[in-house]
Amino acid sequence: MKEYMSLVHTFEPIYDKDSEILILGSFPSVKSRKNNFYYGHPQNRFWKVMASVLECKLPETTDEKRKMLIDNHIAIWDVIASCRIQGSSDVSIKDVKVNDFDMILKTSKVKRIFVNGAKAYELYHKYGEPKTGIKAVKLPSTSPANAAFSVERLTKEWKEAIKGGSKNEV
Repeated sequence: MKEYMSLVHTFEPIYDKDSEILILGSFPSVKSRKNNFYYGHPQNRFWKVMASVLECKLPETTDEKRKMLIDNHIAIWDVIASCRIQGSSDVSIKDVKVNDFDMILKTSKVKRIFVNGAKAYELYHKYGEPKTGIKAVKLPSTSPANAAFSVERLTKEWKEAIKGGSKNEV
């Protein structure tokens, strides 16, 4: 069993003044922390799903990923600012301190928030929503741990939620 580590989120959210949608993960994985960028594990399907949803070429570099999001008015960040965690396991997360979403909400056009997976949804609903007043839409996790969802199924559900407006709010 891996030991718990007390960690602080070390990289900034991706957004600009024209961002309209905010997608929140829980906390960066070991690979993402090593790469200092979002969804860094090669088996995570986030970038494949987003490229399909947005009908874009799959971005490969950090700059291409950032550009794809900004060009499509999408912001990404994580719910957790710091926590104790074992490896990359969302289930192990405890002693959570959440990020201050006002930083994005007050300087962008974000009106819709989506969360990538159950843990991110649980934490945003408990800590974020009471402060922001914005209900989040829970999307199935793009993590490789979510083996029940194929890339095709993830893409279908993400596309319906993001492109279909806010009808899927939880």
